[in-house]
Amino acid sequence: MIKELVDEIHINQVTIDDSFSEVSFNAYLKNLDYYKRFFIQSDIDTLSHYRHLLDDQFKEGKFDFFNLSQELILKRIKEAENYYKNALKEPFNFDKEEYIQLNVDSISWEKNKETLEKRWYQLLKYETLARVHSDIEAQKKAKEKSDTVKEKSFSEIETKARESVLKKYNNWFDFISQWEHNDLFSYYINSLLTKYDPHTEYFPPKEKEDFDIRFSGQLQGIGATLSQRDGYITVVDIIPGSPSWRQGDLEVNDKILKVAQGAEEPVDVVEMRLDKAVKLIRGPKGTEVRLTIQKIDGTQKTIKIIRDLVVIAETYAKTMIITDNETDKKFGYIYLPSFYANFNDPRGRRCSKDIADAVEKLKDENVEGIVFDLRNNTGGSLMDCIDIAGLFIETGPVVQVKSSNIVRVYNDRDADILWDGPLVVMINQSSASASEIFAAAMQDYKRAIVMGTNSFGKGSVQRFEDLDARVQGMNDIKPLGALKITLQKFYRVNGGSTQLKGVAPDIPVTTMYKYIDYGERELEHPLDWSEIKATKYDIWKNDTCDWETIKNNSLERMSKNPFFIRMDENAKRLKKNRDNTVYPLKYKDYASYIDKANEEAEKFKDLGTDTLDIEAVILTVNEEDKNEESDTTAIERNNKWIKQIITDDILYEALKVCNDVLHLDCFRKPED
Repeated sequence: MIKELVDEIHINQVTIDDSFSEVSFNAYLKNLDYYKRFFIQSDIDTLSHYRHLLDDQFKEGKFDFFNLSQELILKRIKEAENYYKNALKEPFNFDKEEYIQLNVDSISWEKNKETLEKRWYQLLKYETLARVHSDIEAQKKAKEKSDTVKEKSFSEIETKARESVLKKYNNWFDFISQWEHNDLFSYYINSLLTKYDPHTEYFPPKEKEDFDIRFSGQLQGIGATLSQRDGYITVVDIIPGSPSWRQGDLEVNDKILKVAQGAEEPVDVVEMRLDKAVKLIRGPKGTEVRLTIQKIDGTQKTIKIIRDLVVIAETYAKTMIITDNETDKKFGYIYLPSFYANFNDPRGRRCSKDIADAVEKLKDENVEGIVFDLRNNTGGSLMDCIDIAGLFIETGPVVQVKSSNIVRVYNDRDADILWDGPLVVMINQSSASASEIFAAAMQDYKRAIVMGTNSFGKGSVQRFEDLDARVQGMNDIKPLGALKITLQKFYRVNGGSTQLKGVAPDIPVTTMYKYIDYGERELEHPLDWSEIKATKYDIWKNDTCDWETIKNNSLERMSKNPFFIRMDENAKRLKKNRDNTVYPLKYKDYASYIDKANEEAEKFKDLGTDTLDIEAVILTVNEEDKNEESDTTAIERNNKWIKQIITDDILYEALKVCNDVLHLDCFRKPED
């Protein structure tokens, strides 16, 4: 049934052959034993009999390979229980000079059970070492604050650290011992879908339920969207106004290593199922959760978050009036976290209506330009995206959508232009899908200057297919879950795709991700970039506009701005730390390495905290938002947001660009 559905709906027709089989085989091994902790080389040799037979198994609905792999992995997991228990019985020798490679792509499958047990020993020694160092540093800080702290010996700290690691693995093995047939089966099915594209996936019933959950006013939690990547629970989004957002330390791409309920013993969530980890993180309003996280540069910290009702209204568009004190110019600022729409209620709140209202309000305030911020906006409603684009252009095409061999052009249907003044669109590496459509349209029309980093590069659309609806009867095996299938690709009006390449900004800006590969192109088997015939559209004409001068002025300002100079240095530091995957297991060497890394990180602690020469005032647009103006929590959220805005150097530069555009009158279309 899954093969039939994908063949029927997917935008690409994938040939089910030996190449398909090999891709699926490698993906399955990676899904099943990513860290190479269980299988040994003889297992891989046994399973390799099917390396070029999975295509036939898929076509014929056979599961010989899956059944064999399930038998082997469960056997090896049972054996590994002895490895960690034996390794943690006695103290580790941290005076021995040795190193461990943590990059799984740089290591091979172990030759036999003896070498695998040695690998386990090293891994456990590394984890214990990290805990020992962390506890010793915590003890030092405690002693600095109070002379009554009882100092523990290295031996005592090491014993406690080993006990903690033992408890972690006892819990983890208890968890994986509860694996069911369906858990492993979903790994297998998704491996078979790997070659189609990264966004075509099978979702078991529970995972589909989790996917549908959006932290709303009815959900008590921390307000973070999580994903499981390479065994780590990873933050993919922070809901504005949520407890995580208010606390401030949790960021996109942070890895959550442990979760504790208040002061209780933390539970290790590395390699834990996402739904299990989410259950630990969620909890009643007013309770405390402590997350041990790993930052993108490898440093770790524990943060405390008080759970609360996550207010969905905080994901709506926000508007500000920002005055640049240097030029005494007043600009409008619109932040759109997502292209939201209430698909269940035609009269529900939509971003297109909110943005139109915001622009009208800004016009009433006589702003001289608008900055439209789509940073970290991962997409949403296509039709709302088109309607918003129509606020800034006359009637014309906004995006082309291709399904198989059929291309449909989506047009702005309203000839009116709500704003014809200077417009700057901000994007970054996490701006995706509808954000890229909007930015690309403004760029192709030469209607706005796009500034930031290259966008994510997701130029495809998916649809969920309920598998239960495809099966008549058979209620004893339902629910079956759902299949998310890629069925369309987006194309710019100039014919190019946003897929893979994303949108390149007119003015590139240095961020912390400058030297780190990020985006759709880093995923496995993404759809190719392609192009189709351009559709007819009229460029926003103004022959007097000197685009190069605007760009060069901005680049020159940023080259002299201490913020961007230091940001480049910090980006290089992050890249260096990320690329280092070999760590010492000798305590003295490890402590020296971590202390140096922390010392380097401390140099950039104040980066982006200076108050800039601007004033920001929130402009309340929607009536629903006005109801919150006197709410204490809302006031706190707004004050924090204002502080973020007046310390945002990238936004400050966008205002300078807007001012340059104003002087050159680039975006005011001449009268016919």
